[in-house]
Amino acid sequence: MKVCLVGSSGGHLAHLRLLREFWADEQRFWVTFDKPDARSLLKGERRINCFFPTNRNLKNLVKNTWLAFKILRRERPDVVISSGAAVAVPFFYVSKLLRIKTVYIEVFDRIDAPTLTGKLVYPVTDLFVVQWPEMRKVYPKAVNLGRIF
Repeated sequence: MKVCLVGSSGGHLAHLRLLREFWADEQRFWVTFDKPDARSLLKGERRINCFFPTNRNLKNLVKNTWLAFKILRRERPDVVISSGAAVAVPFFYVSKLLRIKTVYIEVFDRIDAPTLTGKLVYPVTDLFVVQWPEMRKVYPKAVNLGRIF
């Protein structure tokens, strides 16, 4: 299986790294910011840099959407996985257009209210994972796996 892991640097990237048991034996590549923590955490991994800042930055949304088309058409991953943040949005919508499966993991610290990224990708996500039972009220089609990080 070929896996694309998309996440902002910082906590989102750290969360995706905690899923190592799933992706360690798979062909994979990462899409994240070119920041010191990403370079350190992903040393030896295949990393593609995306544009930041992403929050409410229309110019970088357009650039990351173009990047998503380019990367996903070239790489053709079987699945795109993200725990956020905003960089996930263009990758999930482009994945939907290209019929690539997506998995979104809502962050652990959200117990009863959605993140902006979660709200934006929920309509196009194939598997939406939450970590608290209360979040099923917010995202009725979500799967509650309990604490996974």
